[in-house]
Amino acid sequence: MKRREFLKATGLGAAAAGAIAAPAIAQSMPAIKWRMPCSWPKSLDTLYGAAEVMAKSVAEATDNKFQIQVFAAGEIVPGLAIVDAVQNGTVEIGHTASYYYFGKDPTFGFGTSVPFGPNARLNQGWWTQGGGEAALNEFYKKYNTRGLLAGQTGCQMGGWYRKEIKSLDDLKGLKMRIGGWAGKILQQLGGVPQQIAAGDIYPALEKGTIDAAEWVGPYDDEKLGFYKVAPHYYSPGWWEGGSMLLAFVNLDKWNALPKSYQAVLEQAGHYANTWCMAKYDHLNPQALRRLLGAGAKLHVFSPQIMEAAYKATMELHAGVAKDNASFKKVNDSMMDFTKNAYQWFQLAEYSYDNYMIRALRG
Repeated sequence: MKRREFLKATGLGAAAAGAIAAPAIAQSMPAIKWRMPCSWPKSLDTLYGAAEVMAKSVAEATDNKFQIQVFAAGEIVPGLAIVDAVQNGTVEIGHTASYYYFGKDPTFGFGTSVPFGPNARLNQGWWTQGGGEAALNEFYKKYNTRGLLAGQTGCQMGGWYRKEIKSLDDLKGLKMRIGGWAGKILQQLGGVPQQIAAGDIYPALEKGTIDAAEWVGPYDDEKLGFYKVAPHYYSPGWWEGGSMLLAFVNLDKWNALPKSYQAVLEQAGHYANTWCMAKYDHLNPQALRRLLGAGAKLHVFSPQIMEAAYKATMELHAGVAKDNASFKKVNDSMMDFTKNAYQWFQLAEYSYDNYMIRALRG
């Protein structure tokens, strides 16, 4: 009797097929359920969506053995307290922008973006190939966490302003919602930085509690409605040339995971990173056209403002590096990689992009 006929006759066919079809990881690995709060409202289907994509990918890769429940900002943890909750074990994992926690240590800024840092391609290159992941995770150990790449916004916009910003004088006394370390630079230029979670920005801008606000770019900014109360839209966001998002994992929980689950979690984060960047590249151009049609007024920061901001950034970083060994180590690593990579970009990427931008205008 043939093997197939034997299995069919004995009723073992379906069972055997099921055993073959079931992934080996699903047969031997434990069932785990984690909670992942985010710094984002559900309405931001790019940032919050990246967390959902990561969680879904983990579940699918483990045949639902490893499940991560995603929560919006404020549901179980305040949007700006994700690292604290992960560090003390309140939750196992959290999705956020690391620079929100620069008050603990300015080194946190590098996990997302620092002013005049690398663009999206180079930030990712530094993280995965240039030593960035190792340098930052050595630092994150101090906070009982491990960072996983889990999103990317690309170069962001320079924010929404109630009045035009024509010179450095216009920044003096300007109350602006601006995230992370960039607020320190604004402060040096005479501005007054405010760190406010996404859902609270519009009311503050509408009431005049703040004069300006930056978030990400056209697609997210349109959803948050800033153009209705602050029509002047500036570019570029020199403080966020290519902002990474991280999933912070409690270090004890990470170490307790089977190695296969660690690999699945890390690769799911990489997929979320690629998905997030692609979504922004797809949706931002469409949203910008709608914003301009709705009355937004597009501007570019003057060379005077850009040069003053760059100088202030370099001076601040040099000063902090003198007293903060972690900051110096990570900053040196990032800047060395970025400087070398931009020499190549100038030759190939920039030359090609510059030509294509001009060609496609025709």
